Amino acid sequence: MLFRQFFDPVSSTYTYLLASGQGREALIIDPVKEQTQHYLTALNDLDLKLIRAIDTHTHADHITALGDLRDATGCVTIMGEFTKASCVSEQIREGETIRIDGIRLQALYTPGHTDESFSFVLDPARPRAVFTGDVLLIRGSGRTDFQGGNPHKSWDSIVNKLFRLPDEVTVYPAHDYKGWNASSIGEEKRHNPRLAGKTEGEYVAIMNGLNLPNPKMMDIAVPANLACGNA
Repeated sequence: MLFRQFFDPVSSTYTYLLASGQGREALIIDPVKEQTQHYLTALNDLDLKLIRAIDTHTHADHITALGDLRDATGCVTIMGEFTKASCVSEQIREGETIRIDGIRLQALYTPGHTDESFSFVLDPARPRAVFTGDVLLIRGSGRTDFQGGNPHKSWDSIVNKLFRLPDEVTVYPAHDYKGWNASSIGEEKRHNPRLAGKTEGEYVAIMNGLNLPNPKMMDIAVPANLACGNA
């Protein structure tokens, strides 16, 4: 399998490009508008045809490249069924599988960071990796204080859905702020300081006590992303 991980240093966002191999069909997860040309160059260099572009949720810290990629490549844009972004080509439900040219991604509804967040499991018959968006981060978890976020739902999504995947499944989040680029389900069970050895009540208290400032681009990014980045 061909796999590329891109990083946007301004928003600390990871974007993932997957294909069965060079010269094949491809999909991309959580693309950033300012990096659009970078993705297009990679697609051209690898002779890939972009078929699907996915956002795990409505991001508040950067503008999505869904619209730009659709304009440039004709790809189908996808978000979860609870998104308010009416501009996407398709909305996917929990348990549905995105299939392109040998790649299989199964949708998993994982609210908590936002009320419409989805994760995507690679090769669901024998899970190899999971793209968690902002719900589960490496040694952390996505904030739960806006966009319909809820710490109880975050706990349920992580502990009762993501942590039921095999320990060896690789975790690829949409963001990292500490220099990590991947983790695993087993690592996060054992070492995530917000979750390891914690009760739901303790986790909720941690999340409610973060008192983080709003993302700098929130007032611009959320409306723009509801229009697939083309507002």
